[in-house]
Amino acid sequence: MYLVRTNTKMALQQANAAATAAQIAYFRAIPWCAAHLSSLPDLVIDQAVSRRLSHSARDTLLSRTLNRPDAIPAYITFYSPSSSISPPSLIREVKSFLALGPMLNGWEGICHGGMVVTLLDEVMGQVFAVNKTLGRMEGNPVMTGYLNTRFEKPVRTGGAAEKASVVMVTGRLVRQEGRKYWMEGDVQGEGGVVLARAESLFVMLRGKL
Repeated sequence: MYLVRTNTKMALQQANAAATAAQIAYFRAIPWCAAHLSSLPDLVIDQAVSRRLSHSARDTLLSRTLNRPDAIPAYITFYSPSSSISPPSLIREVKSFLALGPMLNGWEGICHGGMVVTLLDEVMGQVFAVNKTLGRMEGNPVMTGYLNTRFEKPVRTGGAAEKASVVMVTGRLVRQEGRKYWMEGDVQGEGGVVLARAESLFVMLRGKL
């Protein structure tokens, strides 16, 4: 039984490593994305924590349901750890590239508004996921208290896989008081055009789920 579990764990690790490399290569092949990914020498680029395959039922919306060529074929996060002082402080901003396919449509060629909100909520949540992964943050799960979104321009989708439309979503921590974390986020297209903005409150639960 132990050998089976070990082999399964290794298979998942190999699958995630291959997926990470493929998704980073996907965005590096897009000039405006590549410019962002080479903007700082210490940039950490990885597959989003919520995108990784596991045996858990956690994060299945991003790791399984939307992880398909005609939905979100590629999704990575990147951030600068330059705030790494002693003791290390929180990473306050995480950016992501997401490729959006036609299965996210509300109108033809336009991402459903509820999905735009989901993308903002997801990437703002990656700020906590990254900090917990790095050991810079401990405690119970952090969940959305409220999220207000302003839609500036339509968020376009594309065809499947290589023809998907790409957006950059940013999540940033702007203030913290005890268990409460105030966040801001935005969705940008090529050229830095802001398509949507959000401000939200995340709250660390008093107990475990």
